Amino acid sequence: MRKLKILFSVALLLGTSTVSAVDGDIRQMVQLPELMQQHMLSNMRHHLMAINEILLKMSDDEFDQAAEIAESRLGMSSLETHGASHMAKFMPEGMRNSGEAMHRAASRFALRAEEGEAGPAYKALAEVTSACVACHSAYRIR
Repeated sequence: MRKLKILFSVALLLGTSTVSAVDGDIRQMVQLPELMQQHMLSNMRHHLMAINEILLKMSDDEFDQAAEIAESRLGMSSLETHGASHMAKFMPEGMRNSGEAMHRAASRFALRAEEGEAGPAYKALAEVTSACVACHSAYRIR
């Protein structure tokens, strides 16, 4: 039941994170070269998969494994793997700031998860997803 609640919360979060074009999408359009756009979308899908895996590990009380996933795939130590330095020059400052906030929050989450207490860990994970929501609410790419 706990896993179901977690997955429902993630689905709800993702379902409300953007405004559709039908509703008058007012997010800032960020124009990217085609290959860079595909790279960014691939990274975001990778981030979403990592968050899902983190939630599954946490629901099984495997906090150390959740921390490892967070730091290696979302945290500050993941930036080189994602090619963040060559992508940053194509992003508006606010988008870069949101991305950095997400990566920093993921590293903070990893530290909280290693402590093994569910409440603080979930609260720290919410900071990660809040950065995602903020960016997806403000920007879209083409």
